[in-house]
Amino acid sequence: MRGAKSQAGFSVLDGLYKVEYGVNDAFGRSIMCMHNGKLLGGNSAFAHLGTYRRNGDEIAAELITERHNADTQYYKPLMGTDVAAIKAVGKASSTGIRFEGEAAPVPGALFWANFTRLDDEGLPPRGDVGPGGIVNGLYSIHIRTLDGIDGGLSGVMLLIDGRILGGDAFFYYLGCYSSADGRWKGEIVNQEHTPAKDENPVFGGHEVGIGFSGTCSAQGAELEAIALAGKRSLRLTATLKLMRKA
Repeated sequence: MRGAKSQAGFSVLDGLYKVEYGVNDAFGRSIMCMHNGKLLGGNSAFAHLGTYRRNGDEIAAELITERHNADTQYYKPLMGTDVAAIKAVGKASSTGIRFEGEAAPVPGALFWANFTRLDDEGLPPRGDVGPGGIVNGLYSIHIRTLDGIDGGLSGVMLLIDGRILGGDAFFYYLGCYSSADGRWKGEIVNQEHTPAKDENPVFGGHEVGIGFSGTCSAQGAELEAIALAGKRSLRLTATLKLMRKA
């Protein structure tokens, strides 16, 4: 995802980040991909969709956070609403970016976000995408374990030209895929960016390798997969829904 610095200053910032953010006493965590002036990310319940631009040493960002998980009992909105507009200005350091600004649902309160870069240099080679292949964009993903095992994940997944980046409040995904004629297949490595054993005992504490195949359309995709979590082999299914094209 990274490369030489472009005239717009985008590529030096481009990559995958762990994000910790808050407003008043509320605190949240997610992942975010910065890519060619776009901010695309989220967590288990909300997608983050926005843009950024360089103004000298500052980075101006605007985004919308939008619910993608229907479970409103467990996943409460950070700012009391399922859709929130945020404007912030950030400065980059050697390890990440610190943003400060305001969120529309809580006028007058300071919104802050710390972006910490994750290691995405281990991305596998891009897969081939042909006619009828899955659309580039940010997707919500809801994973279910099979065979009577109580577990699963929900989060967001960014698909760009045969590569996969994504995650949630505890995990991040790196992978690749090939797609054409309404089918797709690929592989993902699911890793922790924040300890998750207490939150998700099935996947927490493990680097999980996943191989998958399934169908795709202009609106989303389905897949079936085998995951290797430690010494356990798990069968999974997942549903992806397109949130925004990239």
